[in-house]
Formats: sequence, C-alpha cells, structure tokens
Amino acid sequence: MSSEFETILAAGIKDDSEESSDYIVEQVGIKPIYIPSMKRELSFGDDWKSYWFIRKLIDKYKPDIVHTHAAKAGTLGRLAALHAGVPVVVHTFHGHVFHSYFSPFKTKVFLNIERYLAKRSSAIVAISPIQKQELVEKYRLCEPDKVHVIGLGFDLDRFMINQNELRKSFRDFYQIEDNVIAIGIIGRLVAIKNHPLFIKTIQRLAERTSRKIKAFIIGDGDDRDKLELLCQKEGLSFRKGNEEPKNAIITFTSWIKNVEWALAGLDIVALTSFNEGTPVSLIEAQAAGKPIVSTETGGIADIVINGETALLSPSGMLEPLCQNLMKLIEDDNLRFRFSGKGPNFVRDQFHYQRLAKDMETLYSKLLFTSSTK
Repeated sequence: MSSEFETILAAGIKDDSEESSDYIVEQVGIKPIYIPSMKRELSFGDDWKSYWFIRKLIDKYKPDIVHTHAAKAGTLGRLAALHAGVPVVVHTFHGHVFHSYFSPFKTKVFLNIERYLAKRSSAIVAISPIQKQELVEKYRLCEPDKVHVIGLGFDLDRFMINQNELRKSFRDFYQIEDNVIAIGIIGRLVAIKNHPLFIKTIQRLAERTSRKIKAFIIGDGDDRDKLELLCQKEGLSFRKGNEEPKNAIITFTSWIKNVEWALAGLDIVALTSFNEGTPVSLIEAQAAGKPIVSTETGGIADIVINGETALLSPSGMLEPLCQNLMKLIEDDNLRFRFSGKGPNFVRDQFHYQRLAKDMETLYSKLLFTSSTK
C-alpha cells in the first residue's frame, strides 16, 4: 500500500479450530489490536462489547476508511463505522453464509442484514467474478456498480522454491515411499468443508486403483472425532501425525503452519466443500505445482483452469469426484502436465503487489467521491 495510507489492523480472537495467522502480520511489521470479545460464535453480550470496542478505536484514530472482512466482524465493524460517521466504509466478501451454514430462517435474517449494510456501505469487494454474480443476481445484495471485483493477492514465491528438499523432508517425516501417490485436503474440520465426501472417495479409490495411495487430512476442528469414526466405519486405517501404523491409508496431521512443506510432499490436492469463497489452499497448491480435484462451488472456477490445472465436479457428488481423482492417480503424464501450468497461472493472477495496487486505486476513488459530496 502506498505511503499515503497508514494502516491500523483490528482483529478478533481465533477459534480453537484455527491455526494462528499472527506470523503473517508480524512479517510485514504490523501489530494488530486484538478485540478480546470478538469470537466466531454469536453472543449478544460479547458482540455488544465488540461493537463498543470498535467504536472507541474509531473515535481515537478517526480513520478516513474502515474496511471490514468476514461476516460477524463485517457487521459489527460497519455498524460502528456508519454510526461514527466514517467517510468511506468498505466490506470484502471472502465467502458468504447464504447457503449450507444455517437454517432457512437464520439465513434470511443474515441476508437482510447484509442487504441493509451493503446499501449503506461505500463499496463492496468481491474476490471473484462468480462471487460478484452471486451477490448481485442470486442474493440481490446491492446494485452491480457498488460491487468491485478485486482478487486476492499473496507472496507465492515460498511455494516455488526448495521443492525437492521440502518434498523429501515431508515424505521422510510421514514415511511415504517414492511410489505412493499422496493426496491432501487442507482446511478446518467442520461440516461446511464436507470431509466425509473426501473420506468416502478415498475408500472407493482404495478399492479401484492399482497404485499405492495415501491421504492426508491437514487441519483440525470440531468434526475431528466424527471423521475418525467415519474412517473406522468405512474400514480405512488411519493414524495421527506420524505415529504407527505407518501404512495407514489416512493421516490426520492437525494444522501445519509451514504449508509449503506439506504441499511439496503431496502429489494431488483435493477440496470437497459445500460452499467456498476463494479458497487460499487451492491458490497455494497451484503455486506449488500441485494438480487439484475439487467440487465446483463458490468462486473456485475463477481461481483454477478446469481441465488444465484442476478437475472440477458437482458439489456433494461422490462418483464424479472419485473419477477425477482416479484420472490423476492413474495418469502420470496428466498429473505432471497439470503441475506445470499452475505456478505461472497463479503468479500472474494472485500476486500481492497487484492486490495492493487495485485496493489503493479503489480507496483513492472512494475518498475523492466522498470529498465531493
């Protein structure tokens, strides 16, 4: 971001099922202001405290722009900013909670809240064209000209260097033989990610393929015990970390902070979610040269090249997902061809310098518009 902009970052407390991202902001020299009462779960008392915490921050620093992210933080942050008269209020949708999260009644309530807030916000940022289309046409959140598409941006270089060294380290740690195809899925172990579909797919593949395969469930969350029970039900041996039995077909690794290490050791990356915005794990996987097999939901089609870096199948359907994974497992040339196209694609589309430039342009435009009213 240009030196014209001074950044103050306020953040909530991470959920127990999530890995800390503190190291990311520390790397760029930003010290967040944490909001102790801001947590993932809805709580009238804590949410009220969070609102007033944000209001006090706004009163103290008097920002020209408040830019919010995530559903609950975005609601409280925008309400505080609007009530405090902040000139420019922006919200980014990384995903949304308008299907597969809550009951129809709750979903309708949250959608109406978002429509109200979008109407009063200066701009809405969608991180993919498909997401903008959903927000505007499917959910009628606001008028199209209020929604700006700005893709995510990352420092992807770390996924493209020392691949051979990292691969050997990962596969030695988890005792993976050279001729084994390692398939990984990365994310919170919660219902929306639909890990049962992944486990059932692995069970079906184990019966069909002539190749040696191992699956790695990277992440943690509330559904961990349920998924282990499902492995038992499906007759799949599993282990935790690199413990015995080393020949288990599924490994629960919990969170791995240096995800570039894990990606280097995998051969294929899968995703089975019911609902996604723009999953970072798939961008990082392509940067590391890993072919992807995923359900087609949310903005996924905007961050992969179907048939060139990924194979996509309808959400929730076992057999198409299984067939796509089977293609990549059985065909080494196809897998290597996909691997070669991923890094160049994401380097052009998702670099952090492009994100900073696009966001600075939007901020400047909104500030100018605000000053002329």
